[in-house]
Amino acid sequence: MTDLTKAESTAVGVKWRWPAVHPEGRKFILIAGAITLFLAWMAWETLAWPMAGITLWVAAFFRDPVRSVPQGEGLIVAPADGMITLIQNVLPPREMAGPDGLGDVPMTRVSIFMSVFDVHINRSPIGGTVKNVVYISGKFLNADLDKASEDNERQHILVEDRNGLRIGFTQIAGLVARRIVPFVKPGDIVAAGQRIGLIRFGSRVDVYLPAGTAPRVALGQRIVAGETILAVVGEGQALGAIPQ
Repeated sequence: MTDLTKAESTAVGVKWRWPAVHPEGRKFILIAGAITLFLAWMAWETLAWPMAGITLWVAAFFRDPVRSVPQGEGLIVAPADGMITLIQNVLPPREMAGPDGLGDVPMTRVSIFMSVFDVHINRSPIGGTVKNVVYISGKFLNADLDKASEDNERQHILVEDRNGLRIGFTQIAGLVARRIVPFVKPGDIVAAGQRIGLIRFGSRVDVYLPAGTAPRVALGQRIVAGETILAVVGEGQALGAIPQ
């Protein structure tokens, strides 16, 4: 049995429960709930019932479920829930390039699109030290577009593990998302699968894989943050697309 097989077969199970709501979302739920109550008090039922649905959706958007993170050497776990929409060889962003970052040669970028129905808590793909956090203001284009990586509001995070492996990933605001909320800062120590931030209301996360490492996910595949193994360091066989 390989280390990877052991990691996948010995992951600790978690009993299902109603997901908690992240504190970042409580004010939005209260606002939506207050509007719903006001509409109901005014007997405007045609508006109150849709607003009640919106309140439930807001609560679901900020849900923060428990995740069971696989353990094993060289595992890179998914930082976001959603669908794999792009897998490309690109140069790393200049904010994470250079000798103190990801280098200056092309690497595999895996893009995860989060719809407004996905969990939007983002997690660290590896354990280690947060080396850099760079926020860049920008546009709010559809996060599913390739150029969103260069044009949209975004935040780059670089994590280095105890062996010197560096993984960079980027939180990208989308057409509806209007704020990226960080939970970490340079110098923080994080575990693989630890919560590192969220993006409000539909967005995308790009992950840059190290040289010689191919993704273990395929285009069209839906993945789970902190649980899906995105790649294994040094494993070079890529998957194809998921049939639609």
